[in-house]
Amino acid sequence: MQEAIRKLDISVISDVHLATLASKAKHLLKYLKSIQPKTLVLNGDIIDSWRFSRSYFPKAHLKVIRQLVKMIEKGVQVVYITGNHDDVFRKFNNTRLGNFSIVNQLELTIKKQKIWIFHGDVFDNIIHHSPWLAKFGAAAYGFLTGFNRFLNLILKIFGGKDMILYKSMKDRISKEKKVLSNFELAIANAALSKEIDLVICGHTHIPVDKTITTEKGTVRYINCGDWVEHFSAAECINGNWTLNYFNSDQEDEESELPGDELYIPDKNQMYRSILEELKIASFF
Repeated sequence: MQEAIRKLDISVISDVHLATLASKAKHLLKYLKSIQPKTLVLNGDIIDSWRFSRSYFPKAHLKVIRQLVKMIEKGVQVVYITGNHDDVFRKFNNTRLGNFSIVNQLELTIKKQKIWIFHGDVFDNIIHHSPWLAKFGAAAYGFLTGFNRFLNLILKIFGGKDMILYKSMKDRISKEKKVLSNFELAIANAALSKEIDLVICGHTHIPVDKTITTEKGTVRYINCGDWVEHFSAAECINGNWTLNYFNSDQEDEESELPGDELYIPDKNQMYRSILEELKIASFF
């Protein structure tokens, strides 16, 4: 029995990392089909241009893009906020095609509450001062993901459950680190300087919903997490924001559609194709 589609005012997702082994596109596709938002905010690192290769862009990833186009056609306002892994889109800042737009940040006022949404990489000192280290970390993460897949195959042979090594390591570190991070503190102070009530970001892949108090005041901080490890989204209904974790235990392949063959474009072709599809959607 199919579950009822949930109606939302806004859904914010980030760090999908399509075009990488780490991306859990099937989980995201099921989530997108389970909601009916008025606005969907794609909060950065949706397509991973840092690790994009011609040899890997599976159907499930393309189906996510196709689902986004369908949502645009049905009237959903889709806002793409650029991140560091998809910074190639930043040159299209303030582009609007029908119900689709590309921006670097988004500010909203809902029921007198000022909300500021952005990816968050601008507050990451490593990105700015040691970009080579950030890219090395991304490459190491890709290697660990490949090893994780191999490990899960072995576990299945012996009847074990899948595990996500990177998630286990990161969760352990975050539990041990109880103090406010420099990243969170910088964001909170920037938000308070703008008299923001709620700030929503991504980038760290760690979903968080908490109140941060500094010498400048108090602000609510939500990190909407990712679709690599946590499958989380920030959701708004009638002005009330929550951090939602999507459960999708089924890994069954979806039935293929006619003409659903694998398409592996190069990087420039991929961006052009996505923009062309969105142009078509803007006429509906």
